[in-house]
Amino acid sequence: MTAGETVRGLLELLRPVNVIAASVLTFIGAFVAGGVTEAPVAVAAAVAATGLAVGAGNAINDYFDREIDRINQPERAIPRGAVSARGALAYSLVLFALATGLAVTLPLLAIGIAVVNLVALVAYTEFFKGLPGVGNAVVAYLVGSTFLFGAAAVGEYGDVEPAVVLALLAAIATLTREIIKDVEDIEGDRAEGLRTLPIAIGERRAIALSAILLAIAVLASPVPYLLGYFGVAYLLVVVPADAIMLYAAAESVGDPTAGQSHLKYGMFLASLAFIVGRAVPAVSGL
Repeated sequence: MTAGETVRGLLELLRPVNVIAASVLTFIGAFVAGGVTEAPVAVAAAVAATGLAVGAGNAINDYFDREIDRINQPERAIPRGAVSARGALAYSLVLFALATGLAVTLPLLAIGIAVVNLVALVAYTEFFKGLPGVGNAVVAYLVGSTFLFGAAAVGEYGDVEPAVVLALLAAIATLTREIIKDVEDIEGDRAEGLRTLPIAIGERRAIALSAILLAIAVLASPVPYLLGYFGVAYLLVVVPADAIMLYAAAESVGDPTAGQSHLKYGMFLASLAFIVGRAVPAVSGL
């Protein structure tokens, strides 16, 4: 195995797209809180810590999944021999250490969130992934908490409350999408002996549960406007996002693949609504 192959394997273990996405969510959390310009160093540390922690979590998950991946994902870095199992474990530990080093420079609330998230990332594959609904809930929490982590990083310079609402809405929407993805993958998961939520309670009940969760998120989406965090500009973006997500939930009954894909677009637009909500009033007073 060449050095180039090893480097490529280490990069693959990170899942760069996931790392970048999580880092962006952390920045959005800080922006929504309103403290980016006042605490740029803390925001940079939080963004970097998020990326490192997510990469470390992906690497250690591949370490725990290495035997299953030899059968189901033989092209991944460990099964194909680009990175040894021991090397992947050491790599993840180094990344976790770097993430921890950055996190401890942040305010106390951010440190607390980082500790919980690091434990969840390490324990996900070994303990939570195989429990019906629990693994989905852990993933949903981790996505929502990235916003909250970014907001907590700016400390006294920002207002964490709007980011709390964003984190809760994002977690609920992510949980909905995770359940729908499990419905989409039900045949393969059943063949592999996995016990996901749709397998445990049935596809129809799983879809119904995801629809209820999404309805809660949609009904709660005007809260930032009603509490005076954001102006009308926020509503102008979040209402179309709600419409897309509700359409996706209905679509999932007949086509889970298309439904979860459209739900992702709705979630992106909902995140954009929070950015607009924070940015526009400062410009135009809307």
